[in-house]
Order: sequence, then structure tokens, then C-alpha cells
Amino acid sequence: MNVTIKQIVAFLTVAEFGSFTRAGERLKIAQPALSQAIRDLERELGLRLFDRTTRRVELTEGGREFRDATAKIVDDLDFAVRSVHDLAGRRRGRVVVAAPPLLAAAILPSAMVDFARLYPGVQVTILDAPTREIVESVRSGRAEYGLGTFAPGEPGIERVRLARDELLLFCRPHHPFASQASVTWKALSEESMITLTRDSGIRRLLEIGFESAQIALTPAFEVAQIATILALVQAGLGVAVLPAYAHAEAAARHLVSRPMVAPKIARDIVLVHATGRSLSPAAVALQPILRSCARRLAPRAGDGDGAASGREPPASAQRPARKRRGA
Repeated sequence: MNVTIKQIVAFLTVAEFGSFTRAGERLKIAQPALSQAIRDLERELGLRLFDRTTRRVELTEGGREFRDATAKIVDDLDFAVRSVHDLAGRRRGRVVVAAPPLLAAAILPSAMVDFARLYPGVQVTILDAPTREIVESVRSGRAEYGLGTFAPGEPGIERVRLARDELLLFCRPHHPFASQASVTWKALSEESMITLTRDSGIRRLLEIGFESAQIALTPAFEVAQIATILALVQAGLGVAVLPAYAHAEAAARHLVSRPMVAPKIARDIVLVHATGRSLSPAAVALQPILRSCARRLAPRAGDGDGAASGREPPASAQRPARKRRGA
């Protein structure tokens, strides 16, 4: 069947006005061209749609039935076109971002505020998940983006570098390290270290730092979550080396962060999306905002230092740290 949308719109407009002249004015086409379009439609359908007299144009029974059926089609098509225009113009839509909890807390709230200011009709949804589940969420389509640090060579994903994240030393404000501009790996040889478990990528970077300094890593505590590590540091049970994105949580606990040097060890915070799957316009618009927020993660001098900020650390943070080995 060779019925076109233009023919249907022409028919519905004539039916609405009951006049070829007024319908032509609305559609901005000449009356002869409009009349020809209706004749072509009637020929294709094998049915007369209008009874024409010198003074009026009336729908036939078949014309009324065709009007009722096609009006909904045109309304649905118009809605679909407007919806796609809204998506293309970032006036509506939804972006799901999967990220590990602490990194999500460090980057996504400020990104969502900035994004909502520019695109109030678009919803950003956070899927906080362990790093090992994020890539699969992106591959399966549960999330459009994955945010984190991932092993190179992961199949089925494309990577966009957002920022460089270096390792920092976290300690209490009265620890000797707090008075230093930076901390060497060698200086950790006599410290009670609180670390992530061996299946963590951060733990592997920590081991590289200890190996480079030619000292043994014997953790006092090994736990699965960064938030737990910071709580143990706050309690005076040791020090920890963690990514810079832990800084905001550490500052809330009145802990101090200092750069690790000799050597500096860093890794990329990246955004991943599924290979071969087009990004939505909303997701494309979100990307530079995520990059900007990720680059704000590096702490400023004095941030997180209870003494420098004028805040008195809680009593539990003032007790001297206990040295524990082999726990």
C-alpha cells in the first residue's frame, strides 16, 4: 500500500475544516495540489472519502471510519516525534551510572547538581555496586555508564579517562606524618598499616609501593571497605594508603591526607560504556560534567587537617596510635 503520511494529514485537515480552501491555507499548499492528494488517496484506498458539492465537503461513511482510525495514528506519530526531539534536546531522559559506593559519593552528588541545573528534565540514577559488578552492568545494559578504576583489556567496553587519582597517606591530625608535606613509602616500615583485602586493586598498588621501597607489608588489619579503614584510622589503630577520592570521607572524620612519594603511584579514574552501543544525548551531555567533578578530587593543602582547619578532632582521635603487627 502506497498511502503516505502527507496524504493522511491532508485528508484529516480537509475533514476538520470541511473545506479544501481552508485546509489548503492551513497546510500552506495550493488547492489543486491538495485536491490531487485526496484523489490519489481515494484511488489507493478504492473508496470515496468525501462527498463534494459547490458549497460544502462532507465525509462519506467510509471517510468517517478512515478518519477515526487515522487520527490516532497521526497523534501517536506526533507524540513520538516530539518525544524524540525532547530526547535529542536533553529536555527529558534517564542516565544510569554504576559506581563503587565511595567513589559514587565523592563524584556523583556534585555532578548531579551541576547536571540538573543545565538539564532539569533528565534523571540521573546511581547504581552503587562493587567494582567487579560494574563492567557487567554496563555490558548488559543495566547501566549506560560505569565509573571507576578498571583493569586494562576488559572486553566489551570503551574507556574515557576522567582524571588521574594518586595514592595518599591518611592518618590522625597528631600523627608525625601530619606535619610533613609528603610521605615516602620507606617511612611506612614501622607503621601499623590498615589495608584492603588482597582481591582489591588498591591493595595491589599498595604492594607495589612497598616493593619499590624494599620493605615488607604486614597489615595490622585487612578489611573489605574503605569506609571501615578510615574508621579504624580515626580510632588510632594505624595509618592507611588510599586513593585521593577517599579524601572527602576522611576529612569528615578529621583525618589528614598527605601525598605518597618516592615513588608517586597513581591510576586513572575512567568512565566506561558498552562497545557498539550508542550513547543517549543525555549521557553525552553528562560526560564533561563527570570529568570536571572527578578532577576536583585532589585535596588542597591543609584539607582534612584538624589543626589547619581550626576544628578540634574528637577525643578518640587524640589518643596515641597503638602499634600492632601481624593482626
